[in-house]
Amino acid sequence: MNLLKKYALRIIGPFLLLVTAGFWTASPAQADLRVCNQTASTISIALGYRAEAGWQSEGWWVTAPDTCATVFQGDLNAQYYYLFAADDISGGSWDGPVFMCTRDEAFTIFGVEDCLARGYERTGFFEVDTKNRKSWTLQLTETELADRQNL
Repeated sequence: MNLLKKYALRIIGPFLLLVTAGFWTASPAQADLRVCNQTASTISIALGYRAEAGWQSEGWWVTAPDTCATVFQGDLNAQYYYLFAADDISGGSWDGPVFMCTRDEAFTIFGVEDCLARGYERTGFFEVDTKNRKSWTLQLTETELADRQNL
């Protein structure tokens, strides 16, 4: 019986070591566009960007306080992306002068023209300069929200 245990450990031992080592090795870095909610409220986030077929807007990522949402997965292939975010509890929004189409329900909308005529809302997004990096994380804060409302 002792000989059988030694034989099994010699065969299975290195295999188990390889399997468990795989769990501890570093995984490749994720290249994404992430938005972190650094407020006390839940926020809803919409994203706009230039896709292969033209302008595209998507939403909504509902993000709890002190959490992050990945709004674009994979390597960022553009320098500029556009965001709109709304404070679902206190009101107010992070917005800007770049208009794209949105709607109240979850959406993926192609094109930025004639939003109202196509049954969508016309919403102002702000520009995010990713500095041509492959990944980017943006922090949305209450201070920034207050500054935008006082403009």
